[in-house]
Amino acid sequence: MRDYKVGGPSAITAAQNGLVDADCYKPKIDRELMKQLMSRSNGRAAAHIASWFVSLGLFGWLAHRSWGTWWAIPTFAIYGVLYGSMSDSRWHETGHRTAFRSKWMNDVIYYIASFMIFREPETWRWSHARHHSDTIIVGRDAEIAFKRNVPIYKYVLELFGITAVPNEFKQWIQNASGKITDNQKDFQPPETFKISIRASRVYILVLAATVLTSVWIKSLEPLMFIGLPSFYGHWLVVTLGITQHAGLAEDVTDHRLNTRTVYMGPLTRWIYWNMNYHVEHHIYPSVPFHSLKKLHLAVKDQLPTPYPSLYSALREVIPTMRRQSTDSDFFIKRSIPQSVI
Repeated sequence: MRDYKVGGPSAITAAQNGLVDADCYKPKIDRELMKQLMSRSNGRAAAHIASWFVSLGLFGWLAHRSWGTWWAIPTFAIYGVLYGSMSDSRWHETGHRTAFRSKWMNDVIYYIASFMIFREPETWRWSHARHHSDTIIVGRDAEIAFKRNVPIYKYVLELFGITAVPNEFKQWIQNASGKITDNQKDFQPPETFKISIRASRVYILVLAATVLTSVWIKSLEPLMFIGLPSFYGHWLVVTLGITQHAGLAEDVTDHRLNTRTVYMGPLTRWIYWNMNYHVEHHIYPSVPFHSLKKLHLAVKDQLPTPYPSLYSALREVIPTMRRQSTDSDFFIKRSIPQSVI
């Protein structure tokens, strides 16, 4: 059994083994090209965000118009994905502050997306920084979502946010009351605790207002637009997220061994904001979403062969997770090109 507790005994072992803030492999790439790839654009990010908001508005309107009919099922299903899954990639990129050139534009979208995906924004900003500095290092990385020795049925339930959303709501409650969790204390600077407290209070107020509106009008419809989509629209973010690191090596300092790149179609990449190029993103997190494909093309000969499709990645991951539920020593070993070992 592995102890995944952040700051627990495994963290001490990781430090002793030189895995904390370790130097990781970086492929060779032209410096001038890298400078171009790291360029950020308010316009490109704004266009993508606009397309997301327009889609949310369109399918939200269709869902409202179809309320009480069978057409509500497909329209709310699409709205749920746009709200409860697509918000994850927007949360992610604006959390890195790489989507927009302007810091304030990143932060506005980040706080909106954090509420939609049910994450306390300041805690997750620092949690994700740790995820990048100590990727899949047991005892250090707070974002190891798919652990070993865990029955696979629990991950099936997670398709509907059964664990993640209630756990995050619990932290909102704790933060709103002024309590900071041990998890937060391990990786979040104390001077940012006040931000967590304020953000949690605002999020709870918005959620409470939605609940009261539903009670006032005696209809579940308001909650179908705010709150519940974080459950019924959560399935795609889990499906995509499972391909990032699940089943791969733990406690290594080479992102080629603990992270996947998976080829996906244009619609999925729009939803996912090119996070399918995940090895490249972990090696160079400062490269914005719109340049990840170009980065991939520049360094792919130095990385493991990408998975040809989402299906091919899931076909490998799911059986591996079933085996890891009882065999914690098993993992998928990725092949690195011999020329760059």
